[in-house]
Amino acid sequence: MTSLTMRATVSRSLTTAIATSVLITGVTVLGASGAQADDGPSTPPGTEASAEPPVQIDANSAGLKLAKGATLAPAKVLDIKSIVEDQGGEERREDTNETVKFALQAEVLFGKDSATLSSKANGRITAIADEIKKQNATKIRVFGFTDDLGSYEHGKVLSKQRADAVQKVLSEELANSGITYEVRGYSEDYPIADNSTEEGRKKNRRVEVSFPRGGES
Repeated sequence: MTSLTMRATVSRSLTTAIATSVLITGVTVLGASGAQADDGPSTPPGTEASAEPPVQIDANSAGLKLAKGATLAPAKVLDIKSIVEDQGGEERREDTNETVKFALQAEVLFGKDSATLSSKANGRITAIADEIKKQNATKIRVFGFTDDLGSYEHGKVLSKQRADAVQKVLSEELANSGITYEVRGYSEDYPIADNSTEEGRKKNRRVEVSFPRGGES
């Protein structure tokens, strides 16, 4: 073997040995780093030397005291709202500590641009009447709404006619119960969804029936 050949062989061997050493070292370092991460931080957050000390609060500060003669307000239960909507979004129920509200999409109750109740509408309205009886409510609000298509005035008339139609069925189901009604049509006012999509407009075309819980008026 010539001197040049021997020098090339030695050079390749050294290169291979260095590369292997680097690879093994890299694997060892990565393994050590992973093990340390599994053990978690050695110092709890906020206690390291570089952490800022906690803010001291003066218990005697005037800003923390009630003004002379002042008293704390009575405890108040926050109003919690629960919303349940069926899978197709045709019916929506909202419950709070004080009220119950049902929203029925117009397509469930009426034909297109119509205030005549469909054949399946009575069953939906009767279910709401049953809940009114359960709550012993004596004041009922029936409000109609439309989307923003067409003129505002047409929507005003149509939404009121639809609210009137729903109120008529409720009054028949709740006859002789001393209930008073507030019936209004709001056209496109007070949308609950985006009018730029058909899905949103569908939700906005609705009749809402709301009443107090537990007979409160």
